[in-house]
Formats: sequence, structure tokens, C-alpha cells
Amino acid sequence: MTSYAAASARAEMSELRRLKTLLPPELQSWVMVEGSTEINPPLIRCEEIGRDEVEIQIDLAKWENLAIDQRNLLFWHEVGRIQNDTIPKEGWEMAALAIGLGGAVGELWVQDGLLLLLALALCGVSGYRIWQKNNGARLIEEGIEADGKAIALATRFGYTLPNAYKSLGSALKTLVEQTPNRRQRKKYEERLQALRRSAAKAKAKMQSQRESNVPI
Repeated sequence: MTSYAAASARAEMSELRRLKTLLPPELQSWVMVEGSTEINPPLIRCEEIGRDEVEIQIDLAKWENLAIDQRNLLFWHEVGRIQNDTIPKEGWEMAALAIGLGGAVGELWVQDGLLLLLALALCGVSGYRIWQKNNGARLIEEGIEADGKAIALATRFGYTLPNAYKSLGSALKTLVEQTPNRRQRKKYEERLQALRRSAAKAKAKMQSQRESNVPI
């Protein structure tokens, strides 16, 4: 049992080191790759952990069930999110909302109209920012854009364009099949549909280029 646990730990460390090598050189000094320590965490996600540090966290128990190519493309998707600057950041919105609500209640008690308006304005701005962060359509669009970055990164690391699309499509189909949460599954389905459209455009473009290069 001890030897199995040790072997499993070595395999996990080896995978984390391998993934670190898949980071573009310009990201390697400030992007960390770690196994998640949460209970029932998402398969993979990234978050800002400091002013100049980002961490990609992976549920290694689920991760090992995916093929290597699927892992690579899902990893590059997260890297794409970092490059697009769309990762979650520790925001001021929740604190501001709490302050605004507390201030509004207080000003209702003392009946200071100007301060009440200021408190309500703070609530409105912070509430709108929270809504923006959790807007489903925006999150799906960000995911689609990060998939485009993942395809570009895959070709940068030696994948052919068709294989990059095939690997990411396979990974997304697997996530659709394995995700019980309906809302999260819909996000994967939307990304998969967008990826298929993008692949069709790329295929048509490659075909057109081949035809234009055929000697007359």
C-alpha cells in the first residue's frame, strides 16, 4: 500500500513537471502548476494568487483518466485564459456591496438623503460588476476565445492544426459526457459547437490555399 501511494505521488509530481514544460517561456516564471487540495474540485482552473502570480490547479485524480493529448489541450485552454487576462481576480465588489448595504441601512435610520444616495450608488456599481463577472454569455465567449488560444499554442508546440482541433474536440466531448451539472455541461457544449465551426473554417481555408498553389 505504501509503495502504491509513493508511486502515485511520483506520477503526480511527474505530470505537474511535464505540464510546466508546456507553458510558453514568457509565462514560466510567474505561472505555477499545482495539484488541487480541495474536496471535489473542478478538473482544472486557474486563479490569481498574488499580485504577479497565477496558479493553474488540477484535480489529478480525474486528470489521469484523460488521454495525454486531451490533457495538453485543456491545459493550454487555461494558459489561453491567462494570456487573455480573463482569469478570476480577487475583487472589491463583494466588500463594496456589503459596505453599501450597511451604509444604506444606516442612512435610512438617520435619514441622511445624500449619504443614502451614495450608499445605494455603491451597491448598484458593485452589484453590476458582480453580475458582469458571472454573466453566462460572457463566460462562454471567454471560453471560446481561450480555446482559440489553445489551438494556437498547440501548433506552437508541434501539433498539426487538424490534430489540435481533434484533441480539443475530443477533450470537450469527454467533459460533456462526464459533467452532471446541466449549466456547466451547456458551457462545454457551446464551446464544442464553436470549435466545430472554427475547425470547418480552418479546413476550408487550408483547402483553398492548397488549390491556389496547384500549378496550372
